Amino acid sequence: MAGQLEGKSIFVTGGGSGIGRATAFALAREGAKLMIADYVPDGAERVIKEINQKGGKAAFVHADISVTSQVEMAVAKTVEAYGRIDGAFNNAGIEGRVADTVLCSEEVFDRTIAINLKGVWLCMKAELQHMLKQGGGNIVNTASVAGLRGFVGLPAYNASKHGVIGLTRTAALEFATKNIRVNCVCPGVIHTPMVERMLDTSNIGEEQLMAMEPVGRMGKPEEIAEGVVWLLSDASSFVTGHPLVIDGGWVAR
Repeated sequence: MAGQLEGKSIFVTGGGSGIGRATAFALAREGAKLMIADYVPDGAERVIKEINQKGGKAAFVHADISVTSQVEMAVAKTVEAYGRIDGAFNNAGIEGRVADTVLCSEEVFDRTIAINLKGVWLCMKAELQHMLKQGGGNIVNTASVAGLRGFVGLPAYNASKHGVIGLTRTAALEFATKNIRVNCVCPGVIHTPMVERMLDTSNIGEEQLMAMEPVGRMGKPEEIAEGVVWLLSDASSFVTGHPLVIDGGWVAR
């Protein structure tokens, strides 16, 4: 039986670890051909090696998604490799440093916004141009429950993820009649290297985080990946402009 994404060409940013890594494997499992862009080569190269060894199709391109020319190059390489870009998972992001609004440095704020928000916008701009030419496409961005709720000590991260939801909704409306869907996922607390780094640099312990989750545990990257697969597949064909919350009940409180 063919997978949900059999033969689809999908561009993935931040595919070397965490949610991006789990999603790359899930997309490959469903038959997608992948171009994985990452700023850190090691993790992404291991991912594509494993996918290709298992009979899938994946390639790597080194790119900083906050730089226009590098984003355009990465998306162009996807089209060059596979003839088109059917889908995109704009996932790359950073957490910045834990500090309140007064103590957050301008450097941290600017870099967080550049990667998490401007980077998503640049990727969408490049992807949408190709999708308009080819007559359709599908985009999923990574936002966060921090795009729906306030989180003390993460002003730049919060601002960036609220912005991703706004960009997603705007683009979804702009291209709704062009056979292009744009959605985003809003993960809760997921057991990833990013969350581990945040725990190391804050006064919050893992037990406290788990206690804040109504289901009593952190999520797994694979659980977010399944949501992305669904949004990129035809099974969600009437869904656009939607922030899909996958959070163990966090925002339901």
